[in-house]
Amino acid sequence: MADRNSYVFVSQRYPPEKGGNASRIRDLAVNVADGARVTVLAPPTTYPPGNFERSWARSETEHVDGVEVRRLWSWQPQVENPGLARRLPYYLLFALHAALWLVWHHRSTDAVLTSTPPITTGLPGLVAAALGTPWVVDVRDLWIDNSVALGYVEADSPLVRASRRFQGLALRTADRITVTTESLGSAVADTYGQSLGDRVRHIPNGVDTDWFAPRADSGDAVRDGGERSVVVYTGNLGSAQPLEPCIRAMDELDHDAVLRFVGDGDERSRLEELTERLDLGDRVEFVGLVDREAVPTHINDAAVGLAPIKDTAELAYAMPTKAYEYLACGVPVVVTGRGEVRRFVDASGGGRHAEVDPDAIAEALDTMLAAPDHRRQLGAAGREHVVEQYDRAGIADRLDSLLSGLVGADGAETPPQRSAVQS
Repeated sequence: MADRNSYVFVSQRYPPEKGGNASRIRDLAVNVADGARVTVLAPPTTYPPGNFERSWARSETEHVDGVEVRRLWSWQPQVENPGLARRLPYYLLFALHAALWLVWHHRSTDAVLTSTPPITTGLPGLVAAALGTPWVVDVRDLWIDNSVALGYVEADSPLVRASRRFQGLALRTADRITVTTESLGSAVADTYGQSLGDRVRHIPNGVDTDWFAPRADSGDAVRDGGERSVVVYTGNLGSAQPLEPCIRAMDELDHDAVLRFVGDGDERSRLEELTERLDLGDRVEFVGLVDREAVPTHINDAAVGLAPIKDTAELAYAMPTKAYEYLACGVPVVVTGRGEVRRFVDASGGGRHAEVDPDAIAEALDTMLAAPDHRRQLGAAGREHVVEQYDRAGIADRLDSLLSGLVGADGAETPPQRSAVQS
């Protein structure tokens, strides 16, 4: 159809890479592609490092679920938990390659969406803006603040100061800023200027509630046949998740259960060593990476899902995608952390909050594992809440309306006058 808008999404990660970042962009792109042409620019599959073969192709194109995916060459770290020296080429070379691609194709591009973190995706966005193309920055978290809070970089280092200036430039230049939670939108304005508030739009994370759905032979049904209870964690094994207390909680648990990690990440080796040191090999399993299509099965095999976030002010806006996925499958969730994730679990009625402490996590798990009927009630309430509020098809419709409005297709949005920016 010749009159369809053409959008370009720029993302550092895209399936078959795992994690909430990749799945968010994939689901948004696929649903928006129902009414528009969508091209995703991403580097070769890389994350977690070492799980994918190195690619030397300048550009590779594939068409998946109605979306054109352009893999633009970038350096691929091959070691677990790569340091800054290995990460920077991965981020910067992809950003430069994507910027050049947009220069070459800007006449056929109606709007650009860049996903951050990393903040380097702002470079192709700035190029798009300079060429007059409407630009949306999709902010998933405040990467710089998180890096400082997690001890990756010093708060007053030249790198942090330069990163903040660049991020501020990108946000003040963009036509719209989409955020995954309302509290993240407030944090963006507090950090980079209250004037940005008029540009912020709430496009939450969500879940495909048709694919992530309860299964007849779910974890509760299986356990009626005598199997061990399963507590599942899906996704990134990273520094923002307090996974060590979750492992230690299994040593305090009264019920016969196993904690199953489905995913990979920078912390996996350390967590495996901890499990061995605590002699918990019979209570903690590391499944590793699985195909996206297999994730609902692993969730449905479980009695309870874990969605832990570190209890810090910097992560108070964080909302893990896995929590939506657990509840969509009718599996109740135990969360840790403050702010958004705690408000979500209270509003959904689909689980409970625990402090970041092995005893508290174990107590929350034991309470759920001891009451199958109550557990099913929590799962049903959570499923209903997610279907009503967080189905990704509806969320994508909101993004599609925002983008089409920016390019003048329906008048719903009009690009604001870009502010003069001082670097």
